[in-house]
Amino acid sequence: MIGRREFITLLGGTAAWPLAARAQQPERMRRVGVLFGVSENDPKAPRDTAIFRQELAKLGWTEGRNLEIDFRFAVEFAPAQAAAAELVRLTPDVIYVWGGLQTTAVRQQTQAIPIVFTGPSSTVADVNVARPQGNITGFPFLYPSIAGKWVELLKEADPRVSRAAVVYGGVGGIATNDYFPFVRDAAAALAVSLTVVALSIKTKLARAIDDFAAEPNGGVIPLPGSISGTRENEDLLRRLAARHRLPVVHWDNTYPAEGGLMSFASSFEDLHRRAAGYVDRILRGAKVSELPIERPTKFELVINVSAAKVIGLTLPPSLLARADEVIE
Repeated sequence: MIGRREFITLLGGTAAWPLAARAQQPERMRRVGVLFGVSENDPKAPRDTAIFRQELAKLGWTEGRNLEIDFRFAVEFAPAQAAAAELVRLTPDVIYVWGGLQTTAVRQQTQAIPIVFTGPSSTVADVNVARPQGNITGFPFLYPSIAGKWVELLKEADPRVSRAAVVYGGVGGIATNDYFPFVRDAAAALAVSLTVVALSIKTKLARAIDDFAAEPNGGVIPLPGSISGTRENEDLLRRLAARHRLPVVHWDNTYPAEGGLMSFASSFEDLHRRAAGYVDRILRGAKVSELPIERPTKFELVINVSAAKVIGLTLPPSLLARADEVIE
């Protein structure tokens, strides 16, 4: 026979079992899909994925414990469509996308799964910036008007420049590009003539720049895009610039970091961290409509002095003084 005290003890212990069991339950695993507009073997891929992972970890998300991340990489549109379809089939809680073509590809695949993007503002021209009503929000990585600054920087770095090759690798003609009108207007104001170079196959880029450099006083401005930002094309452009002694103003800071002359753009590292913050908020229950599209706030001018010496260019001290980073 069980006494009253033993019965209460037994009852209390029995009632505690479900509580203890619930306390030992693992956290619910959440899933994030990621599509980056670089190839998987591009050095930017491990750098950018590490930044994104580290920021999520700071916010309490540990892979293997409460988070699973599925990464995909695609530079051109057709592979991006296939990668986007794969991610959607995995039914993630949210998808993070870097790149304009890649964002378009994901939007074509789902109107239900929340999407956080970094890419050109034209990617979401149809979205209410303050209160997105669809399933997408995020961070445009550049203002189109920044393109005028590239022409000004090119002319400031080398006042002899009177011609500029505009390297374009997007879908559709140059007339559809958001950046080109600002390049055109700034070039007209500075008496710089423009030559558009369509970027597709690398040998075509080499031939086009060789032809362009046959006349003096030239410079190069690549327009933003997954294709112009590949490691292969950036390496090729660096070699062509050195061969023909051409100043280049790029939109990607890895260009001067790995031996090119100069870049002026927003900080992609900062945008990846901010995007991770939005992913965190969505995983914790925030709605896309509560997360306004935010413009970049941090811009960086990076100059490589060694690259200037290679092309025989002495940069003005006033330009070097304004740089956020000078690579010797």
